[in-house]
Amino acid sequence: MQRDDTNSENILSQCKESGLRRTKALEVLVETLLERNSPMTLAELTEHPSLAELCDRATVFRLLQRLMDKGIIRRLGLHERAAYFTLLVPGRHQDFLICTKCGDIEPIKAPCPVHKLEREIADSTGYENLYHELEFFGTCPQCC
Repeated sequence: MQRDDTNSENILSQCKESGLRRTKALEVLVETLLERNSPMTLAELTEHPSLAELCDRATVFRLLQRLMDKGIIRRLGLHERAAYFTLLVPGRHQDFLICTKCGDIEPIKAPCPVHKLEREIADSTGYENLYHELEFFGTCPQCC
């Protein structure tokens, strides 16, 4: 899959502006999440060949924590199951379906019904940079 250098560089610039040091591990983690374009678990990330040769599981976990703290990635999933991580890419919004039995996560392939409400709330309250994260929970067809 072809890498989107513009998004990668934009995200890495956002990391730098947030006070994160640009390291090879950070670059590869961002590129891996962008290339996959779907949420990944810590295990999937640490086993990815490009990350596995650079750093260990603890380093990837610390990077993920820092990126979450800075609002650059989003943690998905049920608390008792493995967490999934996805980049918060400016201009790219994604909502998800999460199975409460197996923990499977899939993107919703429909327009987001909350965007209009988000604009109305921003207009009526004066909030700026308003955003939302939408997750639906249920039982997937394989678990039914």
